[in-house]
Amino acid sequence: MDDDVSVDFGEDGLVPAVAQDAESGEVLMLAYVSPEALERTRETGRAHYYSRSRDELWEKGATSGHVQEIEEVRVDCDADTLLYLVEQEGGACHTGHRSCFYRTIEGENVGEEVYDPDAVYGDE
Repeated sequence: MDDDVSVDFGEDGLVPAVAQDAESGEVLMLAYVSPEALERTRETGRAHYYSRSRDELWEKGATSGHVQEIEEVRVDCDADTLLYLVEQEGGACHTGHRSCFYRTIEGENVGEEVYDPDAVYGDE
């Protein structure tokens, strides 16, 4: 068995993590991960991230129920980016879409809306 890869969390203590549907390959979202978030992800089997805007650790789906079950965590060649291969429950995006990448640069909506964010989050 290989030894764990040492992730380079850089000066700010965070690395980007891309969440990708393990079955379809669809890219769902990008968020940031701290050492604690990665540890919690590995302990629980559910995706944890670090919110730069709220300055806190968060579990994906803790509020909405739209959790990401981890199938595998991969590390890129420089060990400074993670890929979470996940089984996504519901939508990954807080806007109600399956993926955060639901629109083109021209503003065309190309993604599937899978839930009503107002019903889930209210007027946050």
